[in-house]
Amino acid sequence: MSPVVRRAIIVLALVGFASAATSTYLHYQLAQDPRYTSFCDINDSISCTQVYLSRFGSVGGVPVALLGACWFGLVLLLTVARGRGSSQLGENIGGYLLVLSTLGLAAVLFLGYESLMVLGTLCVLCAVVYVAVGGIFLLSGSAASVPVLSIPRRAVADLGRLVRSPAALGVAGAYLALSVAVVVAFQAEHDGPDSQPGPTAAFDLATGAADVDSEFERFWDAQPRVELPVPHEGAQVLVLKFNDYQCPSCGETHFAYEPIFARYESSHPGAVRHVSLDYPLDPECNEQTPRGGHMGACEAAVAVRLARRAGRDAQMARWLYEHQQTLSRETIREALAEVADMTDFDAMYDVTLEDVKADIALGGMVEVEATPTFVINGVKITGGLPLQFFDAAIALELERSGGKSTSR
Repeated sequence: MSPVVRRAIIVLALVGFASAATSTYLHYQLAQDPRYTSFCDINDSISCTQVYLSRFGSVGGVPVALLGACWFGLVLLLTVARGRGSSQLGENIGGYLLVLSTLGLAAVLFLGYESLMVLGTLCVLCAVVYVAVGGIFLLSGSAASVPVLSIPRRAVADLGRLVRSPAALGVAGAYLALSVAVVVAFQAEHDGPDSQPGPTAAFDLATGAADVDSEFERFWDAQPRVELPVPHEGAQVLVLKFNDYQCPSCGETHFAYEPIFARYESSHPGAVRHVSLDYPLDPECNEQTPRGGHMGACEAAVAVRLARRAGRDAQMARWLYEHQQTLSRETIREALAEVADMTDFDAMYDVTLEDVKADIALGGMVEVEATPTFVINGVKITGGLPLQFFDAAIALELERSGGKSTSR
C-alpha cells in the first residue's frame, strides 16, 4: 500500500466517521425530542429522519449509524497501524482492510437498496457514508497483496503479536471498550423507562411523575391551533392525518399508530376519532405539489374511497402501503378488484377524484408541507411524533376534554 493510498483511506475513513457520528447524534435527538428538526430533512424524498426512524435505521435499539462509526474507527486504526508496522504486518493489514471493506460494502449496498427502493427516501448523510465505504473498498482492493485464503492464518499470528505488545494491546483494548460502552449505552437507552419500546408505551399525565410528562405538556401548550371544518362526531379527540398512500412515512406511522387507536377505542369507545384525509404528492390532482414524485398517489386515494363502499377501505389501504414501490394505475385497478371486488375504477375515477381534491383543499388551509401531517385537536404536527409522545398528545387532549385517561 503506497503512502498516497494509505492517506486516501484515512481521509475517507475520517469523512465516513464524521457522517456516521452526525447521523448517530441526529438519530438520538429525534428519538428523544419531538420538537427536534434535522438539518438534512429537505423534502419527502430527501429525509434523514424517515430513514433513521424506519425499521432499517436500528438494530436492537442501536442506530445503524453508530455501528458504522465503529466500523470507520476500526478502519482508521488498521490504516494507521499499517504505516507504523513491519512490511509483513503491513501486507497482512492490507488483507484485513480488504475483508473489512467487503463486509462494509455489502452492508451499504443492502441499506442503500432499502432506503431508495423500499422507503423511497435518500438520506444525505447516509449517502456520504456509502461513498466513503465504496472508496475504501476500491482502494484496499487495489492495495491488497496477500492471498485471501491465508488471511485467517495471518490474523491468528498477528493476534499473538498483539498480545505481546503492551502498547498495541492497550490501544486495541481501549477502542474495543469504548465501542462496547457506547453501544451498550444506546441499548440501555432503548430499553429504559423513557425509551420507545412500542405502541403501548404511553403517558399517564394524571400522575405527573416523570419530568418528560411536564416537558411534553409545555411543548404541547406552546403550539398554535388551527380550525378545520371536520366534525368531531361526538369524539373528545379528533386526529386528522393528511396522507399519501405512496409516502413511506405515511405507511410507517399507519402501522405504528394503529395499535394506539385500537387501544383507545377499547378503553374509551368513541372518544378518539381518527380521520385520514387525502393529500397525494402527485401533480395530477394536487397542484400544490407541481414537482410531485408519487405518480400513483392520486389513483391510490381514489381506490381507497371506492373500496369504502364495500367496507374494505382498511384492507385496501394496507395493500397500498405494502406495495408502495409497484403502484401504478394498472396495479391499483387490479388490487381494487381483488381486495374489494370493485371493477368500476375507471368509470368512477373522475368523480371520486373531486372528493380527493376537497381533502387537498383542507390541506391548503393548514399549509401542509409534507406527508404525513397530523392535526390533533387543532395542533399541527408535521411528520408525526415518536410513539410515546403521540400517545401522550391524545391522552392529554382526552383528559382535558373530561375523558379520564388511563393509558399508562
